[in-house]
This record gives sequence, structure tokens and C-alpha cells, in this order.
Amino acid sequence: APGGGRAAEEPTSYREKLKKEQPKAPPRGQQDRFGGRMTVTQALNRDYDRDRGMSMAAQKRAREKARLAAQGPKEPAQKVFREVVVPEVITVGELANRMTEPTGEVVKKLMGLGVMATVTQSIDADTAELVIEEFGHKIKRVTDADVEDVLDAIEDKAEDLEARPPVVTIMGHVDHGKTSLLDALRETNVVAGEAGGITQHIGAYQIEVNDQKVTFLDTPGHAAFTEMRARGANATDIVIIVVSAEDSVMPQTIEAIAHAKAAEVPIIIAVNKIDLPAADPMKVKTELLQHEIVVEELSGDVQAVDISAKQGTNLDQLVEAILLQAEVLELKGNPKREAQGIIVESKLEKGRGSVATVLIQNGSLRVGDIFVAGAEYGKVRALINDKGENVQEATLGQPVEVLGANGTPEAGDAFAVLADEGKAREIAEYRQRKKRELQATKAVAGRTTIDDLLMAREAGEKTALPVLVKGDVHGSVEAILGSFNKMVEENEDIDVQVLHQGVGGITESDVKLARASGGVIIGFNVRANNQARDLAAQEGVDIRYYNVIYDVIDDAKALLSGMLSPEQREEYIGNAKILQVFNITKVGKVAGCMIEMGVVKRGSGVRLLRDDVVIHEGKLKTLQRFKDEVNEVKEGTECGMAFENYDDIKEGDVIECFEIIEEARTVQ
Repeated sequence: APGGGRAAEEPTSYREKLKKEQPKAPPRGQQDRFGGRMTVTQALNRDYDRDRGMSMAAQKRAREKARLAAQGPKEPAQKVFREVVVPEVITVGELANRMTEPTGEVVKKLMGLGVMATVTQSIDADTAELVIEEFGHKIKRVTDADVEDVLDAIEDKAEDLEARPPVVTIMGHVDHGKTSLLDALRETNVVAGEAGGITQHIGAYQIEVNDQKVTFLDTPGHAAFTEMRARGANATDIVIIVVSAEDSVMPQTIEAIAHAKAAEVPIIIAVNKIDLPAADPMKVKTELLQHEIVVEELSGDVQAVDISAKQGTNLDQLVEAILLQAEVLELKGNPKREAQGIIVESKLEKGRGSVATVLIQNGSLRVGDIFVAGAEYGKVRALINDKGENVQEATLGQPVEVLGANGTPEAGDAFAVLADEGKAREIAEYRQRKKRELQATKAVAGRTTIDDLLMAREAGEKTALPVLVKGDVHGSVEAILGSFNKMVEENEDIDVQVLHQGVGGITESDVKLARASGGVIIGFNVRANNQARDLAAQEGVDIRYYNVIYDVIDDAKALLSGMLSPEQREEYIGNAKILQVFNITKVGKVAGCMIEMGVVKRGSGVRLLRDDVVIHEGKLKTLQRFKDEVNEVKEGTECGMAFENYDDIKEGDVIECFEIIEEARTVQ
């Protein structure tokens, strides 16, 4: 149809018309950054100005760029030199962190020193020091043990010190009245006005008399006392030894005296049971003379009080004696500082966890304090006093139960409060590590062997030999001790310290006492029981058995002779006359000599005599015979000699040669 062609052409011309009306797109790179979005204005007005200028952010960046350009080139940052703390072993990565240097640079420096180590590998302190010096820093070396330095960081001022209650341990023979005396003292305390009475919940308690406090330790026997001392724990200020006026001095009484003397603690004698018909207090005091305990009644310096625990007789005098002794000792502490003390005992209780009985020796302990006790640490959750009451604070000389340790410490361990939990953990971990090492090597603190004594002698120390003597009869023991005393009197350089003497077999208590004091056990016609033998082997205590008294004395003489430093004497071996003096380049003056008497040896001592007067003493630098170095030249032979660091020699001088000979000294 004629209209068909026109209808087909019209749409085409309409599309072309729209194309002509549409504006051209801007060149690539000049498109509006918001071109993907269309606003209402753009939709209605196709001639909208698309070029709106720079955005605010772009203007801000341009201004900042111009400001930096105006400042000029930036100066390089100045390097900071540091003091780098280095332990015995440190990883490469940790060393880089402490120096604030790139890890790659540190590895590169190590490679330059011939050490191939990655970031995670450890190097020793000497290698670390070389690296630190290469970077220009300074090194500060520390050891693992330095973590404990924080415990001694606080120094007490004199104005802060206050008197603290004395700590008293009661010892004595079985059935002589130790328990009765403890009970009587508790009753006395109630009479003195302490409300509610004391129930002994823990192994220590306090009494108060005339506004003055006394702390008593109830240690389970002498073994615990020695065990604590073996760990270096000075928990006790005064020891009360209870002796029955009826039975007088018994074996465990002597043992208690030995323990107290070894600990160097003042002793007070409590003569108990004076109310009994057969009581004889003077007999007790006289028998104590045999054990070097001289009471005041017999012109000595040891206080003795006659008491009756059951009747309550003279208990006030006993407390006065304790307070008098405490006054002499001048016991003081600072209640304003963090607490320091000692673990008296510890246990693990169901529902309460680790419970440690702590004796506060200095400072004040509060609930919430962070502490370290031996190889354990924790935070105080609760404090319980000797009456079983919960308290918020414990102060000087007070015994308290402490709850909150993460483990169970051992009796005798040191207790200290720290401000930082991290430090407490670090110290506890260090001590646990040391403890494991000791157990692994079977090393024991306080262990002393004969080799140790001989090494101490070689170091020039005057060594005292601590011994513990046990025999089958009293006469044998006395004879052995008499021989020791005679040897000590005749030789000033030696000393024998008798820790304990007794009749009967060698027990665990003897082994523990010897271990605590580093002593040797001598058994005459007696043997150690199985438990004592096992303990001695475990702790490294030297036990020597004898059945002939002369063998004991001969062995003791040999042992003490080994402890004596050797005698030195001079022995003349020869002399030579200088015939001619030669001046040799690079050597100095050399004397041409004739050996007139004896022999001259290289390395021996020589003196130069001029007109029979000694003008020099020293050693030979060279001894020659026909240009060859020789060790010695005999009488009638010519040789060449030169002195070390001395050239003033002349013809006619005489050279005297001598040797120093060491001779072992023996005990007579």
C-alpha cells in the first residue's frame, strides 16, 4: 500500500531526531564522579551544569599537600638508644622487641656474627650482648634469681619500727608437761581478761599479759622444729625447755637442748611438777650443768622458773621471764609495710582448699593481698585467727590461717606480700623450677660432705667440723668427746662443734639435726634404724660406724689434719757467682755464672746478694747452657741466667737458689 512505506520510515526518523538532541558524553576521565546517580533536577533539566568543581575533601587534601611542601624536606627521626634488659637466655624476637629494632635487621646482624638463628630460636646473653652493642644500645644483665629482688626492695625506717611479740617454742621430754603447760597458759590468758577463751584451731596462738602479747608455737615434736630450721626458717625467738622435777633430765631433754643450741636461740628452763612429793628442782639444775646449761641460781645466764602446770604455780613468773628475754632481744617490726612471715604448717582441706598457718614477722596482712609462699602464690580470701574468728587484718607476731593459695606450701617456707600478681606468679614459677632441678639432681640444701670441708680448707677458710656422736654407753661417748676437745686445744686452726651426744641407736631426728647443721654422724657400737638409714642416703648425710675407740680417734685426726692448711718451709738448693754480664738485644742483661754449690733450677725462687746483702728476690726468666734452655744446672758448671723484671746485676754478685716446700700438718 502507498501509506505502508511512510509508516515504516517515520519511526526511523524519530530515533535519529532523538540522537541529534542528546548531548555528547564528555571525554573519558572527565565524567562526573557522581554520574551514576541522577537527581530530580538533572532529569527535568538536561542542560544542568555537570561540572560543579572540587569536592570539600579534595580541597582539604590539596591544602594539606601545599602545607607540607612549604615545610621543606623532612628530617630523619633521631635514633633512641636504650638500656636493654637481657636474662641468661632470650629469643631473637624478644631481643628485637626490647631494642625496638626490626627483626630482620637483628637476624642479619646475627648472621654477620656467624650465628644462624631464626626469630623463635634462643641465644645466650653473651651473643645478645654483641648484637646489642652492634646497634649501639647498652646491656643490663639479669639472672633468673633477680626476680626475687623485689622481696627485699623495701627498707624499714627507724621511726616506723615497733616492738613485736616474742615467738616462743615449748620443747621437752615426753610426759614432762608440755601440753599441760600450754593448757595452763591458755587458762591464764582467760583469767587475764581475754573474752571467750581460746580454742586452739591452729598450731600457734597468742596470750596477752599486762597489755603485752606472747606468741606460742605448738610444733609437733623436735623433728618439725629442725625441719623448719633446715630450710633457713628462723621462726622462734625463745625456746622453753620443760623438765620434770621428778624425772629430771631425760634423753629427749638433752635432744631439745641440742636443737636449741644448734639454732642459737635463747633458752628458758621451766622446771615442772614441783607440787609432787618426789620433786627436786635443784637436782634438775645441777644435772643441766653436764649439758652446759648454767642457770642463774648457779651463777649462770640461763633463766630457770619452778612451776606447776596443773596447780598454775609461778606461771606469771614464767611469762615475766619470757618478756624479760624478749626485751633483751629488742624484737621490732614495721606494721605499716606489706606482710612478711613464715609458714608454720599447711594442709589441704575439703571445701576450703589450701590452708596455711602463717606467723607474721613483719608488716600487716589484709584480706585481698597478693602473696607468694615458697613455690606457691595466691590472693588472701580469708584470715582466721587463733580463736577461729574471721578477721580483716593480721599484724606483727600474730599467727593466722590464710586461705587462697593456689597450692600447698611447705612448713618453713617464707611468706611475702607483693603488689603485683604477675611478679608473684613469676617468683613462684622460678622457685618451682629450682625445686624441680634440686629434686632431679638429688641436691639437698644444707648437705655437707668431707669433700666440701676439704674444698673449704683449700679456699683458705677455717672450717669447723660439726659432729653428732651416738654410742652404746655413756663412757664411750665421753671418751670420744674428750679426744676431740684435746685435739682442738692443741691445734688452734681447727674446731669441732658437737651438735648432739647421746646413748642409743641413730634415729631420723639425729639425721635431720645433722642435715640442718651440715654435720657428720659418728656411731660407736650402734647402728642407724631403717628409716634413719634411708633418710641419710636421701639427704646425703655422712654416717660413720666404729667399734674400736682408737679408730674413731685416728679417723678424726686424719680428718682434722686434712682441714689444717699445709706448712710452708724454704729449702736452700744451691748458689752461683756472676763472672760476667752480657747485654743482649731483646733479652736484656744476662749473667754468665759458675755454679759454686748445689744446683740451680729454672722456676725456683732466687735471691741476688751483693756484699752478703739481699738486694732482690724473684724468679729466673731464663737458664741457658750453650744457648740451649735447660731445667737445671749442677755444681761446677757454667751457665747463663736472667731475672724476671730485674736488670741491676754486676760481676761478683751471688745468686742464691731455693725452693718452697709444703708439708701437711698433722693433729697430735
